[in-house]
Amino acid sequence: MRHLRIFSILFFFKIHHRLYRLFLALALFFLSLAIGVVGFQIIEGWTLLESFYMAVITMGTVGFQEVHPLSAAGRVFTAFYIIFNLGIFAVVVSVITSYLFEGELREIFNQYIIQRKVQKLNNHVIICGFGKNGHRAGEELSKNKIPFVIVEYDTELLKQNIVNFERLNHVSYIEGDATQDEVLKNAGVERARALITTLPKDADNVFVTLTARQLNPNIMIIARANEASAETKLLHAGANRLVRPDLIGGTYMANLVTRPEVVEFLDMIGGTGALKLEEFSYLDFKENFRDKSILDLDIRNKTGAHIIGFKDDIKGFMVNPHPSTIIGTGDIMIVLGTMQQITNFANYFTYKKINYLSL
Repeated sequence: MRHLRIFSILFFFKIHHRLYRLFLALALFFLSLAIGVVGFQIIEGWTLLESFYMAVITMGTVGFQEVHPLSAAGRVFTAFYIIFNLGIFAVVVSVITSYLFEGELREIFNQYIIQRKVQKLNNHVIICGFGKNGHRAGEELSKNKIPFVIVEYDTELLKQNIVNFERLNHVSYIEGDATQDEVLKNAGVERARALITTLPKDADNVFVTLTARQLNPNIMIIARANEASAETKLLHAGANRLVRPDLIGGTYMANLVTRPEVVEFLDMIGGTGALKLEEFSYLDFKENFRDKSILDLDIRNKTGAHIIGFKDDIKGFMVNPHPSTIIGTGDIMIVLGTMQQITNFANYFTYKKINYLSL
């Protein structure tokens, strides 16, 4: 664990462009200082301490007296050394000032805190790409109180879309390229339950899918596909589910013409509609309600909710299951109802905490 923490800190400092600017400025400063010290030692034959003192007062252009009278060669070297340092000194002061007074250090510290928080996450979700689709996925995960990590290369896009999530404790973000192995490791892909890749290029989504599958064989991968030709590649790379936003949007608009009432009903279920769909696994149910039939539970009379689907661990999905269907190990129940009905069902029958009324 100690080595993991050290690796994460070093990796964070390695990729952060703001720290790169600081390191570059400091490197120029010490390089200039070294040139001055060596120059005065060679040209004037001064000691290390005398050369260091002379280099510092020359770089700072403070005008203190020389430790010894300069030779002609020493005066020429000092003149060019002052000119050389005018630019370097301005750069160093500018960079350090931005870190101290423009909040750069605060942002770096915040990123470090986020890195530490990501290291503690388990069974979380990773969203690669935080455009419109990634933002929407984050909203749904937030509503369900599921912790997730956002990975986005475009800093401006990340800042623009992260505003709505910064007040939430269950969201973290990493500025980096999701196609890089180390970035996915830094996001905790080896401990994550699922990964959603919504990058604009199909090739990048294929690469992320392939990498994530290699790093975590058990992770659930949902990938965006922009072209039909990418679907086979994504499935071969290891994606569990594919989503084509353009195809879904076009189909939805066509259904508004051909099946308007069906679409209206489905709109009531999705988003902020009056109806909600929820799934409850066998382990979600309280012990006294497990291994009982739908009839025995008397769900409709007690909560008002409706059982519209049932996934048997062996038989698969069943629509409108028979009342004699028994909820056994590995089974999943699909429940439809109003926000109040679903909340009542969850509170009465299960350990799953759902309260749409507070959203």
